[in-house]
Amino acid sequence: MAVKILGDKDFEKVPPLKNKVLRVNLNANIYGTFAEIGAGQETVRHFFRAGGASGTIAKAMSAYDKDFSDAIYGVEDDGRYVTEKRLKKMLSHEMKLIEDRISRYKQPDKIFFTYANTVATIDFAKKYKGHGWVGIRFQITPEGEFNEIILHVRFHENDARLQQLTLGTLGVNLIYGAFYKHDNPKNLLRYLYDHIDQDQIEIDTINFSGPQFEHVDNRLMSLQLVKNGMTEAVMFDAKGNNILPAALLYKKNVLALRGSFRPVTKVNMDMFEKAYKMFVEANRVNEKKTEAIFEITLSNLRAEGDIDEEDFMARARLLGSLGQTVMISNFKEYYRVVEYFSNYTKERMGLVMGVNNLIDIFDTSYYRHLSGGILEAFGKLFFKDLKVFLYPMKDPKTGEYTNSDNLKVHPRMKELYKFFKLNGKVLDIENYDPEITDIFSREVLRMISDDEKGWEGMLPEGVAELIKSRNLFGYQSQALLEAKK
Repeated sequence: MAVKILGDKDFEKVPPLKNKVLRVNLNANIYGTFAEIGAGQETVRHFFRAGGASGTIAKAMSAYDKDFSDAIYGVEDDGRYVTEKRLKKMLSHEMKLIEDRISRYKQPDKIFFTYANTVATIDFAKKYKGHGWVGIRFQITPEGEFNEIILHVRFHENDARLQQLTLGTLGVNLIYGAFYKHDNPKNLLRYLYDHIDQDQIEIDTINFSGPQFEHVDNRLMSLQLVKNGMTEAVMFDAKGNNILPAALLYKKNVLALRGSFRPVTKVNMDMFEKAYKMFVEANRVNEKKTEAIFEITLSNLRAEGDIDEEDFMARARLLGSLGQTVMISNFKEYYRVVEYFSNYTKERMGLVMGVNNLIDIFDTSYYRHLSGGILEAFGKLFFKDLKVFLYPMKDPKTGEYTNSDNLKVHPRMKELYKFFKLNGKVLDIENYDPEITDIFSREVLRMISDDEKGWEGMLPEGVAELIKSRNLFGYQSQALLEAKK
């Protein structure tokens, strides 16, 4: 008897979890294994209980014991088990077993999958809330190439049992999404939170790979995580690869520069390069253990209204071409950036900023939501081993420069500012290039838009060429103009 494959019309907009499981179980072609380590077999449990699992589940296992796990998947060089590398080994090993053991001659219509997770739930002392890697390797067609979705989660619940239940729900959503929502990765991302509150679990890294996702830029997927409130910050390297923030920042010195970078200018790079030199020359800063971060806030991306993904990608590509690591965050206030970095490192931190940014930090209106107001914010900002590297501002009318010595804050904040200044928390970048201090991103953007000459010289080497070759920020090449005629 033929098995009826349920269609979208048979389900609500947000299907009950059991319906999702049944849709997978009742698909006669979907067949695979579950390997779950560290939080019980919470995902596969849903598939066993829903019914019809005999045609879906080839194997379910949980190699809890480290020796057994090492015997199956090999020993890691760093001795760690909750890592992306471990997860990928699990996916590769289990998929190879399916292909070795299931005859394509007997099962020509099967589409294989392997779901795996390796997690650590909250510890007994409730000091570390836990985290984990979750992933699926799957086919869309029989004998088709494999696709992968791999993500990292951080638990926010304070009970191990609740974390296990949440992980099980997330696993079901991921498997269901892989088979039935793969044609729209943005929607697939949102559906991962079906039946899960965002304060239960955080997804801070996700990567799509394989032929089904060859046109997916994972940087855009990272942007969606922040935009949808699934995490507060994401990072990607110069090559456009998403990076787990915890892995990048662990025990590192961190220097961060916030800006619009629309586009990145010579001033931006002068700020960064001069501040970086000062930072690494300071005591106790090992350059090999130092990360430089170019941060773009979500509010900045929304400055022109809705987030323009093309505009975002333009900024990302330009910073990547300069070899920089980019962070997209939902942090409006600087103290929240420092708090975030402090989750992963206790080493030295530095913030690079212009005069106007430092003046804004002393604006009490930014801290009305805090019970301790500006003092609470400054306690979080400066109690760490943090320094601000201040780039001077030139007055276009008088030609005079404003630095930390003649900077003016609100009269009520003057003594507070003096306290941080005298304690060496604010350092002037003195060897700046005076020839470029008149350059502003917004002016460069206007010149590009108005087809005005001369903007190329305001940008770092190679950036103007990239803008022209890709027609970024409204630039229209002669070829593009001809094509529009």
